[in-house]
Parts: sequence; structure tokens; C-alpha cells
Amino acid sequence: DEEFNELCFEFGLELDEVTSEKDIISKEKGEEKAKGASDTILYKIDVPANRYDLLCLEGLVRGLQVFKERINLPRYEKIIPAEGEGQKLIITEETAKVRPHAVAAVLRNITFTKERYDSFIDLQEKLHQNICRRRALVAIGTHDLDTISGPFTFTAKAPSEIKFKPLNQSQEYTASQIMDLYRTDSHLRHYLHLIENKPRYPVIYDSNGVVLSMPPIINGDHTKISVNTRNVFIECTGTDITKAKIVLDILVTMFSEYCEKPFSVEATEVVYPNGKTHIYPELAYRKEKVKPELINKKLGISETPSSLAKLLTRMCLKSDVTGNGNTIEIEIPPTRADVIHACDIVEDAAIAYGYNNIQMTVPKTYTIANQLPLNKLTELLRLDLAAAGFTEALTFALCSQEDIADKLGVDISATKAVRIANPKTAEFQVARTTLLPGLLKTIAANRKMPLPLKLFEISDIVVKDPNTDVGARNYRHFCAVYYNKTPGFEIIHGLLDRVMQLLEVPPNEENGYTIKATEGSAFFPGRCAEIFAKGQSVGKLGVLHPDVITKFELTMPCSALEINIEPFV
Repeated sequence: DEEFNELCFEFGLELDEVTSEKDIISKEKGEEKAKGASDTILYKIDVPANRYDLLCLEGLVRGLQVFKERINLPRYEKIIPAEGEGQKLIITEETAKVRPHAVAAVLRNITFTKERYDSFIDLQEKLHQNICRRRALVAIGTHDLDTISGPFTFTAKAPSEIKFKPLNQSQEYTASQIMDLYRTDSHLRHYLHLIENKPRYPVIYDSNGVVLSMPPIINGDHTKISVNTRNVFIECTGTDITKAKIVLDILVTMFSEYCEKPFSVEATEVVYPNGKTHIYPELAYRKEKVKPELINKKLGISETPSSLAKLLTRMCLKSDVTGNGNTIEIEIPPTRADVIHACDIVEDAAIAYGYNNIQMTVPKTYTIANQLPLNKLTELLRLDLAAAGFTEALTFALCSQEDIADKLGVDISATKAVRIANPKTAEFQVARTTLLPGLLKTIAANRKMPLPLKLFEISDIVVKDPNTDVGARNYRHFCAVYYNKTPGFEIIHGLLDRVMQLLEVPPNEENGYTIKATEGSAFFPGRCAEIFAKGQSVGKLGVLHPDVITKFELTMPCSALEINIEPFV
């Protein structure tokens, strides 16, 4: 396991955990449910989102074998059948409004086993989830070619006109009935919205009118593939032609190794509504040229062109040195749709070289770093507040609407709070506009502790601000609370004086700070004051209103102070 973990790391992957089906179920649902589950060891491997060619065992093993220089990268070839013998997919113009694009290919004389078959289905599912954006951009259909006869037609019809037996069902349904049938299906209901409200649904027929599939929802039962299938017809329909080509290329390159002639794919002709034809899969190889010094400079290494070419070849990018050794010519295989720019090639060179093998050096540029003044002030204040006998708390930046509005007796619209669009829980609906609720909730969770409780926090609050580019602004606030059998207003007032003393702000009106009586919805009438400093209001202090205390499930009086410290930086 350790060796494999290291190999994954070298190849730029992460072995997430070594587990088994039993372990997974017992973690999620408890040991009772896990009885009878398989004990077989499973490797959970994290694959970066750009490497579609590593999403199945076939591609992963092939990639690692090439990386370890045990095999050479296979050459994928498409076989174009003789005139009139190949398969044809005809696209009609009705598809233009729902799902305009389709590509197709055939895997001839393939030999499946249970494991290969499962991997084939699993790869389609993984591609559906990521590059296909939950089937919105591309949907894959795989069919047993021996049960149907071409040419195939990709068209769109009214839901009532489409009737077939969907995969693993026992009877025929119309398209509208199929939609109702799968509305409760935990897996397929997520895809219904893609075509549900369209006047016509996309559908693929063979020459005898047999339905192959109704993309992106379900395949027909008639053409379903099994372990015994010998010839597989693959079609990818979608709204994005580039993604459809990539998905088709990945599927055929991964599983063509099980064909009678390994790594060969039979091409299919696709006829467009305007009469033009195109042969798929493209399986396009292309050449890129990169200067060795560019790779060395970007990575901070000094390798010879030939060793760089060798590194890239290990990453499935066959490379040769050309032109007096001052250029590396790289062949990008059809499996590597993620290589778009020279920097992708440089990244692969870095992975093959090994990030841990790059020498650490002091940067050539000479800069002097400085702490942000606001953070420096925050750090200094924290130390002295702790010295004043208060304990620092760190609370969540998100809270519920009630915490900052109802419980403090303010209307939510008056708080200028930034709201979360689709909050996971009621506890995290808005960004906090004051630090007070967080501290009161901390006290509520620590009621067992001996009194008095003296807490403080210095953190950011967030309010809407139409004048900023992001529509919101952060302010660094300082909040302190004192919770005891008596309100302790004098203790909070004393803390304010100590903070001002530390900030070197004198207690006078001209250039110092003053406090003036005011009313605040969260404070007890007649026991609330506003703090003015530097010619502006910076916050409030006072004894909290009994209603506020009760709403936070507290029973003792509590006084609080909250100021904005940014004017003092």
C-alpha cells in the first residue's frame, strides 16, 4: 500500500484511502447495515478533474505503466470500413432546437468480462458527472450492434409519438409516460429537466424503427449491452460538439484494448442536416513544439533537451528533440484533451521530474514583506485584552438571520446583511453583521463554567456596500461581553478605557474619545452609550436587554461593548 501511495504521488495523484465496501457502509450507516458486505480491499484514488483518461482502471493502469517505462504508449488507430459497409448516423434538422450534435463509433469484436463490463459502465457514469456536466453537455449511449441494423437516425419528435421499452423495464411506454415513471427515480430524475419542457424530445432509431435511446434520459431495452456483447455501437449526443468528441475519444481509446485488434476503432460516418458528412471518432494526434529552456526556466531545473523529452514521454506525451537540440516536438495523443497550451506540457514535465526533486532556492527578486497594519493592530490588541483578563473566542462568520435580527430586536432589512443563496442549514444563512451573537452563543454553550464569563473577539463582519466591486465590505470589529450575577457595566466601561489607553486616544472631545447616552434595540433602556472617536461614531456599549438575554437562552445579566477598530489603524 505504501509503495502504491508513493507511486500515485509521483504521478500527480493521491491515494485517498485504503478501504473496503464493508468499512464504507459501516462508517456511513453503522455496523449493522454493513453485515455481509464485501471485505475486498478498495483503493480510493483522487484523480485531477482535467485527466479524463485516468477515470477508469484501464486508463489508470496504462498511464502508470507508461510512467514506469514498462510499456510504450499504444498508438490508437481508426479503421475506416469499405464503402457501404460502415455504420451511418443521420442527423435530422429537428434536433437543432434540443440537442443538435451527435458523434458515433463502433468497437468491433470486443471481449468483455464482468470486471471490464463494470468498468465500461462506470467510466460512462464518471464522464456524465464531470465533463458532460450531468449530461447537460453530452449524453453517452452504448448499444449491442448485433441487435440493430443501420443506418441510424438521430431526430426529435413530439413526446406522444415516441414509444419504446426503456432499459430494464418490462413494457413499452410513451416518452411522456417515461418522464412520469422516472420522476421518482433517485438516479434519473436529475436529468429530466434537460428536455422536459421542450416541444420535441431527441431520439435515435435504427433502419427498422427500433429505438436505441432517448438521450439524455434512458437507452432502449432492446439494444442493451451485456458481458456477452461482441460489437458495441457508441453514440454521444450533446449541445457541445467539442465535449462530445472528447467523450467519444476517451471511451473508445480506453476500451479498444479489448478488441480483437487492440487499440483499433471502427469509424462511423455522421451525416449532418445540410448533407455534409464527417468521420468519427477523430482520434486526432497533433504536434506541439516547446523550447527546452522554457521548461527549465519555468520549473527552475536544468535538464538536457533529451532528458526533458524522456520525462514527457513517460507522461504519455511522446516527445523527440528536433532542430539541433533546441526544440522538443511533442505529440499530443487523443486521450489528452487537457493539453491545450505549452504550460500544460511544462506541468507534465514537472510531475515526471518530481516536485520533490526541484531544488529549493531563495527567490532572485528582493522584496521586504510587511504585516498588514490592520492585522498588526489586531494582534497587539489581542495580547493586551487577554492580559486584561478576557478570554478570546473565535466564532463562525456565518449565522442565522434570527441571530443578527430577531434576537437583537432589529429588522433583517435594516442590518444590510449579505445572504447565502442556498444555505445548507438554518445556522448558516447570512454573513454576520455584528460579533455579539457569536459571543452570546459561546456563553450559552459554556453555561456550566464558573462565573464571571469574560469573552472577547476581534474579527471581520460583512455588510452590503453598493460602491464596492463585489457589492459587500468587511469591517474589523472588536466585541467584548461580561456575564455575571450583576451586569458589570463598569467592567466593560473600564475595558473601553483600557483599549483607548492602548490606542493612545485621550478621553476628551477635541482629539480623543467620548461616550454619549443613546438607545439601542439590543440594550437596556437608559443603560446604553454610543462611543465617538476621531470625529465619528465607532460603536456602542451597555447592558443587554433582558429579552435579548432570554432569546440566547441565558439567565444572568450581561453587558457588552462592540467597536470598529479600523479608524484607529
